[in-house]
Amino acid sequence: MIEVTRHDIVIVGGGAAGLRAAIAACEVDPAASIALVSKVYPMRSHTVSAEGGAAAVARDDDNFEMHGYDTVKGSDFLGDQDVIKYFVEQAPRELTLLEHWGCPWSRNEDGTVATRAFGGMSTKRTWYATDKVGFHMLHALFQHSLRFDNIVRYDEHFATKLLVDGGVVRGVAALDVRTGVVRVVLGRAVIMATGGAGKIFPFTTNGNIKTGDGMALAYRAGVALKDMEFVQYHPTGLPGTGILITEATRGEGGYVINSEGERFLATRDYGVGTKAELGPRDMISRAIIQEIEAGRGFSGPYGEYVHLDLRHLGEEKIVARLPMVREISKIYIGVDPVHEPIPIRPVVHYMMGGIDTDITTATSLPGLYAAGEVASASLNGSNRLGSNSLTECLVFGASAGRNAMAFAKGSSEGSEDALRREGEEEAARIVALRGKQKGGEKLSRIRSDLHQTMESGCGVYRMQETMDETARTVAQLRGRYADIALEDSSTVFNTELIAALEMGNMLDVAEAVANSAASRNESRGAHTRRDAPNRDDQNFLYHTLCHFDPAGPRLGKKDVTLGHWEPEERKY
Repeated sequence: MIEVTRHDIVIVGGGAAGLRAAIAACEVDPAASIALVSKVYPMRSHTVSAEGGAAAVARDDDNFEMHGYDTVKGSDFLGDQDVIKYFVEQAPRELTLLEHWGCPWSRNEDGTVATRAFGGMSTKRTWYATDKVGFHMLHALFQHSLRFDNIVRYDEHFATKLLVDGGVVRGVAALDVRTGVVRVVLGRAVIMATGGAGKIFPFTTNGNIKTGDGMALAYRAGVALKDMEFVQYHPTGLPGTGILITEATRGEGGYVINSEGERFLATRDYGVGTKAELGPRDMISRAIIQEIEAGRGFSGPYGEYVHLDLRHLGEEKIVARLPMVREISKIYIGVDPVHEPIPIRPVVHYMMGGIDTDITTATSLPGLYAAGEVASASLNGSNRLGSNSLTECLVFGASAGRNAMAFAKGSSEGSEDALRREGEEEAARIVALRGKQKGGEKLSRIRSDLHQTMESGCGVYRMQETMDETARTVAQLRGRYADIALEDSSTVFNTELIAALEMGNMLDVAEAVANSAASRNESRGAHTRRDAPNRDDQNFLYHTLCHFDPAGPRLGKKDVTLGHWEPEERKY
């Protein structure tokens, strides 16, 4: 018989959003039992790889109005303004709390918190800890979470299904990666905090664990995915590996130059104006692609690229402010940025879309909440400003923890027998997949074909024909996925089984991305069409909703919450 454990709430994901949600829930009710289900040990969550910083008002020359407007404008006016207002007002409190919990923010000479410039921001409001902010933030959150005995961790447990009874989510079925056993983890509310899905693309800053798991689970349970067409390319990834070179390099004064030695962001009209290298990520990514297409890029074994030049900053500043950038560059591309420019090209980094939530992080499925990159409230609209995302994890993670706990106090537990049966059905599905040694398809071929079609149809620049082709190809891949064969039938750390389960999630998310993109006949933020180059507020100022259907995705619309800032031409 399958093992069943009960808690007050279940949190899926052990990164910044999940840990902050767990801490907030404990603060609401110190006696409550909080389950933290994480596919990896929490300190291996992808938050740890963030480099540049976290945004919040901290200086006398800054205020909530400025941070709010920058975020609305950065979103290309698709961000919900009530959500943005709440976010900017909560941000300073959350980053201050993190300092109290041990995050070692870098300091100015007078002892105040140091801030640096980031793209699309009108002033220096990005708090940083050299260029290892994700590492320090995650450590501070994880260490603080250890103070709470009522947080029960399920490390290396891969949640594979949301369990629903009576129209209310009641928990998850989770595969223990270490033993191969499936457990039922029940709670009166569930929070999704599993991050994004960059691995549906071939070239990404994202680690291998970011396969859209939480998005796919909510999607299959009937919750819409929102604004999935908006996939952010970061302008500065290392060719070949996709490893991130943080935006902090440009915040500290780095230049982006072409093969003619020209700072093209400052000298050519790419819409970034005087901001040059500190323009928004979508605009700079497009500018780099255009430079390469114009023949002003460099060629190497991993394709074409431009240069990021830090030499003028000097060794002392690079060592003090950007030590990890120097380390990464030397190890992974053989370049010391003190003496040579760094090869860079745009790379998939972040998904603005995700599980559709309201401002309280609640979804349309009672009892289900979501926070962090897995969710779309929508703070980021069609383009996220760098350094808002780490703060987003804290602000909305805390909100999710408080609101889920409030829901749990007024919710029943549901039928344990019915939930156990659901869990047993999921366990049987996983056992059958693990023993599925007959089939005509290999995971590697499906993954390769998925990567190829997503790059072709949903890259920096898009066209109707290629987006439609990608949508058709992903649908075909779903059919081929049903015919996969697995060679490894073991139970302990069966990585092939994990990869197969992840592939199912990736195909669901990729189908939502491709179909949502093909339906938006305009260019806005990160969704840029060569055949529809202008933004069209009259016909497309709405959020795209993508609903799961076995026959194929169903698309709908949701109004954007406007308010204080009226849509205007986005230029810098």
